[in-house]
Amino acid sequence: MSPEKKVRNFSPWAYWMLRLAASTPLDPCPVDQPRAIPEWRERARARLHALMGPAPERVPLDLEVRESVDCGTYQRNSIVFDSEPGMSVPAYLLVPHGRTTPGPAVLAQHGHGPGKSEVCGLDDPASVEAIAEHNGDYGHQLAERGYVVLAPDLRCFGERVDWAPPDKYPCDLNLVHAVAAGTNPLAQNLWDLQRALDVLEQHPLVDPAQLGMVGLSYGGTMTLFLAALDERVKAAVVSGYFNAWRDCHRMPWNLCGSQVLPGMIDEFDHVDLGALIAPRSLLIETGTEDPIFPVNAAIQEFARLSLVSGLSGNGAILEHDVFEGGHRWNGVQAYPFLARCFGMAA
Repeated sequence: MSPEKKVRNFSPWAYWMLRLAASTPLDPCPVDQPRAIPEWRERARARLHALMGPAPERVPLDLEVRESVDCGTYQRNSIVFDSEPGMSVPAYLLVPHGRTTPGPAVLAQHGHGPGKSEVCGLDDPASVEAIAEHNGDYGHQLAERGYVVLAPDLRCFGERVDWAPPDKYPCDLNLVHAVAAGTNPLAQNLWDLQRALDVLEQHPLVDPAQLGMVGLSYGGTMTLFLAALDERVKAAVVSGYFNAWRDCHRMPWNLCGSQVLPGMIDEFDHVDLGALIAPRSLLIETGTEDPIFPVNAAIQEFARLSLVSGLSGNGAILEHDVFEGGHRWNGVQAYPFLARCFGMAA
């Protein structure tokens, strides 16, 4: 009788799936133990900061307005500000003509695509195509509803994209350089976005106590992480992202080199990040046909998160908009949600 033949694996993807299946969360949010959550939050925030590594050197913003365009109901300002030595951030700042006193502002973050031009509804061919596919001009839509909006380019997008050969993806190439230098693109972009919040806080027509953030896909990644990190974000809309690692990580090609932190699969799941946002307000959008963030997992994880956010009792809002459609911004519940959070018209 011949011995049973050993099964050997040659696939890196299969190897990572085996590692994922064997992973065990190190310190998950105790959603069913309300009294344990405050102490868990302290530990979790410390762990998240540790995963991000040392913060860059802080420099003056040195904000510059490069161009201003009247867009009918608002002024679109092309601005640039510094985030760390050797790095500046280009952005569009949308200021409604009707705004005369300090009020709410929203950091509107783009996903994969042309960058801030899509979010702000510009009419170049790449943005027009992306908007048609993703309904991605939510920065423009928010400005028309009376919000001051800041829409920056993340590194490797828009004005911050470097040339690369067709077979080299900029996000992944940037991760290679970052790892070699001992840093991380997700942490770098989160630092840039915290400086973007500084820009909004300093604007004379913005109330620093009324800052929100929205984003689709990669923008949803940044929104979930930044709201977990920075309590200045009082209301967040995470579109096309919230899920569970065991489900969404099995979908090939749904993450890039700009959306990962070392060891985060064991350290933080999406529910854990959402629990760090509570008791501030959070709305999650999930398309029933989203091919990379499965709807059933999103529904299940939202149910777990609702156990945490329900502890607040301070008027914070937690909602899940499950809509018929794919990987796109919906907005049907998002705009009324923000209006309730900030006392604006929907």
